[in-house]
Amino acid sequence: MDAIVVVGASLAGVHAAAALRRDGFVGSITVVDAQAHRPYDRPPLSKELLTGRFGPDDIGLRSAVDLDVTWRLGSAAVGLELNSSGADGAALGGRLLLDDGELAFDGLVIACGASARTLPDAGGPDAGGPDGVGVLRTLDDALALRSALDDGLSSVVVVGAGFIGLEVAASCRQRDVAVTLVEPMAAPLGRILGDDVGLALAGVHRRHGVDVRLGVGVQRVTAAAGDGSGCDVHLDDGSVVTAQRVVVGIGVVPNTDWLQGSGLTIDNGVVCDETLWAAPGVVAAGDLARWPSARFGSMLRVEHWDHAVASGEAAARRLLAGADAPAFDPVPWFWSDQYDTKVQLVGMAGADADAEVVSGSLDDDRFAVVYGRNGRLTGVLGVNRPRHVALMRARVEQGISFDDAVTAARDL
Repeated sequence: MDAIVVVGASLAGVHAAAALRRDGFVGSITVVDAQAHRPYDRPPLSKELLTGRFGPDDIGLRSAVDLDVTWRLGSAAVGLELNSSGADGAALGGRLLLDDGELAFDGLVIACGASARTLPDAGGPDAGGPDGVGVLRTLDDALALRSALDDGLSSVVVVGAGFIGLEVAASCRQRDVAVTLVEPMAAPLGRILGDDVGLALAGVHRRHGVDVRLGVGVQRVTAAAGDGSGCDVHLDDGSVVTAQRVVVGIGVVPNTDWLQGSGLTIDNGVVCDETLWAAPGVVAAGDLARWPSARFGSMLRVEHWDHAVASGEAAARRLLAGADAPAFDPVPWFWSDQYDTKVQLVGMAGADADAEVVSGSLDDDRFAVVYGRNGRLTGVLGVNRPRHVALMRARVEQGISFDDAVTAARDL
């Protein structure tokens, strides 16, 4: 293998390239990304960058500094042509089609992440909606919202109480902006953490002055009545919320449209085997990789920071090690900072999982919950309880019984 192309200057893509060099690959590595920015870290976009604690220069990926690769930034992947494989299944390479040319490769890492969903007919002027409607997924998105905050933005509606929505709401409140948070489900993060925990997190935001509206959806967004400045958010309960800006945080879609017709299996991401192998010579990593987890007994697609690092490195190892590469089956881990509240989850939870509060109370801003399925421990959540998450992580990896996990967590 002489030439490897990495699609995506993302956290996963950069760590894949770094792992290739670290593990001895001496051929050419080209990293392609549609954005013109140098690689940057995403978690600060909805937190430190909005509050003003960090600037754009503070969030560059350190792992990209002095990385021995060719950067091709501002070039979007638009198609993929794979050559046929030999009788032994070895890859014969292919061509990556770009909006400004093409690249031949022997090995390919697909790590181009996902894009934010938008509201139908309300995603900003280019999508048929009014000015002042946007998402927060890229550095440019975050800088646009920060500029509005710096210019004295006084009110915002956040649509969607997922992690991004909750973090944006918290950051705006920390800058004394009036925030209305709209979530069509019964509780924030209910499908991920369960309604009881989600309502506890809604309480955190209400105590910080957020107008939290649950179980209500958005019908449409129009230019505000009167002078037309700002937006009117029409909710399906008949109410209208007026704000200077609307931030939509209703999830993401894997960036796979350009892979249609490539021969890869596309189903809520790039479908891989247990080693992140998608086709001969092609691996996937990060937000768009979907692979079978023996640990959790299902196909997974994980959008967390820690997963991006681990999957990027595992994908690189798969390219170099071939079929001898081990299965990729880590225990997911993530965190979210909202005000002075740190939310951490190791493993998997879910609305339909068994759940037990093992420390504190859901009425407080400090508690821990263990989750299980079929009598086995699958996850541990800590809200301002980092010790529980850290000490229970090994038990999640071991898959101890749920009852033993409850006892162990209560003894911490």
